[in-house]
Amino acid sequence: MPKFVLALDQGTTSSRAILFDHGQNILALEQKEYTQIYPRAGWVEHDPMEIFSSQYSVMMELIAQHDIAVEDIAAIGITNQRETTILWEKASGKPVYNAIVWQCLRTAPIVESLVKAGLANHIRKTTGLVPDAYFSATKIKWILDNVEGLRERARKGEILFGTVDSWLIWKLSAGNNPQKAVHVTDYTNASRTMLFDIHKLDWDDALLEALDIPRAMLPQVRPSAELYAYTNIQGVQIPIAGNAGDQQAALFGQCCFEKGQAKNTYGTGSFLLMNCGETAPQSQNGLITTIAANLPGKISYALEGSVFIGGAVIQWLRDEMRLIDESADSEYFGQKASCCGGVYIVPAFAGLGAPYWDMEARGIITGITRGTNRNHIIRAAEESITYQVEDLLRAMKKDTGLSIKELLVDGGASRNGFIMQFQADISDCSIIRPVINETTALGAACLAGLAVGFWKDIDEIKSRWKKDTVFKPSMEPPQREKLISGWHKAVRQCRG
Repeated sequence: MPKFVLALDQGTTSSRAILFDHGQNILALEQKEYTQIYPRAGWVEHDPMEIFSSQYSVMMELIAQHDIAVEDIAAIGITNQRETTILWEKASGKPVYNAIVWQCLRTAPIVESLVKAGLANHIRKTTGLVPDAYFSATKIKWILDNVEGLRERARKGEILFGTVDSWLIWKLSAGNNPQKAVHVTDYTNASRTMLFDIHKLDWDDALLEALDIPRAMLPQVRPSAELYAYTNIQGVQIPIAGNAGDQQAALFGQCCFEKGQAKNTYGTGSFLLMNCGETAPQSQNGLITTIAANLPGKISYALEGSVFIGGAVIQWLRDEMRLIDESADSEYFGQKASCCGGVYIVPAFAGLGAPYWDMEARGIITGITRGTNRNHIIRAAEESITYQVEDLLRAMKKDTGLSIKELLVDGGASRNGFIMQFQADISDCSIIRPVINETTALGAACLAGLAVGFWKDIDEIKSRWKKDTVFKPSMEPPQREKLISGWHKAVRQCRG
């Protein structure tokens, strides 16, 4: 009997492989950062071959370093950075352009042209999204427009599109023979393209026509827990049986199976999702509707608030500002200041996501005085993560009428006790951190494990979830509202 499920977690800044046993314990983890490419201001790219090679290498390193017998792996689950767009040749499997990353702003003029053409309402009603350069659709069009002869080749079926999950499944299933490759995605990733009708569960012809994107290049769309393909590892055929975009995978990994349950992932960005059951809600307050990770035969939806720069603001402190040596140092230095001293940072490095959706906004530091020092700046950066999540919570309450009193959290910045306590204080709710922080990878593993019978059902999955720490609010309401008012003033300033 197989002993493990392997999760491949392909993120915006690193690729990871994590091995889980039947008790959902993490037995091994390998991680590798890869290159971030910034050709121009506001442009963000990745090398698709480096995405795959980094992901493949950490998988093989995990197997080798921890002496894992390949035949003991029941299945592979994949979770990925969403919206990031890759086009490649069907015959050779070679990318035709760098991956355009979800953070990239280059396609803002294309989005504006869609709005001017009167398609904004159609996009909202059909895809559940808002017109924005964040999503895949305009990135596909940009590559087709800017690589000579590519659109005609795409019409002939010679060029394929995929989000990162599709790319990984293609490469893993192909091995050395592209003829064996499988071109698929799941509902969660398809729902992030701004091309997918989340009600009819099919690609939308009106948007394909508006953007001149040939249907022939799109992947087949399937449930999140299903046998997609096999990959050959050391002569053993391992099923790839789980697939979900990172935030929907985290919602599943947090066992938010019931309507009204919510989680927030503190990764490169911050992503708040609430399970909304089988009815797709339409936000009136700047949130988007997305398809949640589902088992075959069932579709459920989630309301989502997407913040582009969350934990990435800590990386900015480390890499560009050189205010800290390691990301973990932010907690120590931030707490050396008793308050932020009136300083606010709005990290609109890639514009503002929900609930503002302002592609033109740019990051600012405001409230600086002669007494401002490094610790104030670090603390303001940490606090900016929590303020953005609070904006999402308020929007979600307006849309649903539900006040979230318990928020499940995961992701890198959720390990920072200061940020979690400040989130509890500023949002006036209990923040619950689970024992297993890697809930994105866990969600992918659970989907794969359920598909192959490694776990019996979601009740078994739920019985193994355990909480670790609960952060309870302690801030007085007047202080809370004063701080939030200062944050909203700073947001108005960054929007001009």
